[in-house]
Order: sequence, then C-alpha cells, then structure tokens
Amino acid sequence: MTCLRVAIADDHAVVRTGFRRLLELEPNVTVVAEFGDCETAYTWLCANRADILVLDLSMPGRGGLETLRRLKARVPTLKILVFSMHGAPAMVSQAMQAGADGYLTKSSAPEALISAVLDLGAGGHPLSQEAAHALNEAGNDSQAPHLVLSPREFQVFTLLAQGLAVDEIAGRLCVSAKTVANYQTAIRQKTGLGNALAMFRYARTHTLLE
Repeated sequence: MTCLRVAIADDHAVVRTGFRRLLELEPNVTVVAEFGDCETAYTWLCANRADILVLDLSMPGRGGLETLRRLKARVPTLKILVFSMHGAPAMVSQAMQAGADGYLTKSSAPEALISAVLDLGAGGHPLSQEAAHALNEAGNDSQAPHLVLSPREFQVFTLLAQGLAVDEIAGRLCVSAKTVANYQTAIRQKTGLGNALAMFRYARTHTLLE
C-alpha cells in the first residue's frame, strides 16, 4: 500500500500534536505538514504535495469552509477530511457542498480518525455516525432558507448572526467591506432575514452558531 501523505490544519497546537501522534501509529501514513491558520495551509498545499488534509472548520483567517472551497478548486486531487466540533446539519451539509470528501465530528473515537484517513486513501467517503445523521436531517429540511446560500454566503451569514459588523467581517475574511455588503444583501434577499437580530434568532434555532 502506498504511504499516504497527510496534512493537518487545526488552530490548536495541542490538538495537532495529538492528531499527528495518532496518525503516525499507522505505518502507511506520514504527516507531512501542520498548519495553525487557513492562509498558511492554503499557500503550502498549493505548492506542495499531500494526499489528504484533515481540516478543522473553526480556523483563523478565511475560515475552514472557505479554505475547503478554495483548495478543492485549486488542488482538486487533494482529499479533504473535515474533523470538526460542529455536528449541526447545516454545517455538515455546507461542508459537503463545498467539496469535503469526508466528515468526522470530534466526538468520534480516536481510532475513527485513522479509519477515516485510510478509507479516504482507498477512495471512500467516510462519515461519522453523527455526521451521517446530520446530513439526513439536512435533507429532510431541504426547504430551509440557509440551504440556498453558497458556502461563502453561509460563512458571512454566521458571522453576521454572531453580531460582527461588516468591517469586522471584511477584516477577518481578507476582503473589502463592499464585498461583504454585497454578500449581506444577497443573504437578506435569499433568506428574508432583514437584520442581524433576525439572523441571530434564526441561526440559534437551527444550531448554526458555535
């Protein structure tokens, strides 16, 4: 079996170290890089080879969902396993729509990460039980307004729902305030939620917030 080259992106150094030690117990897996923020991960992975990226969604910079979307567009051969604390149907659904090849919640047993990486290497699409259940729920809730949002719109929506101002979001996502304002307009039109309070209430009801 060919050795799988795995990269890890998580903003907590202790977590990355734990993942690395766990994955390196498997003789056919080599951890080739670790990243604590999205931009470093994106830049490295566009210039260097890895077979699989284990990606957290709550990351500094443009965020895990946007990084997932950008990497799949730029490096389509890279397989991406989301390993996140988020198990809400909307989060799992958005990640899979953005191109994730598999999804595990961090409540999974440690050995599930190794199994999922090996499954990805063999061409599978691993989902934890919680993620599979969430995807099923998302399918049953297919008329929910937030499901019509693009991954980028969904990311902006969750930040607006958390009470961040347009300028703050622009700084966090490394885009102009005008761009964020355009996303805000599109989100309002698509969801019918006219202000941050309405977005907060909606997001809380659908467990879309951290």
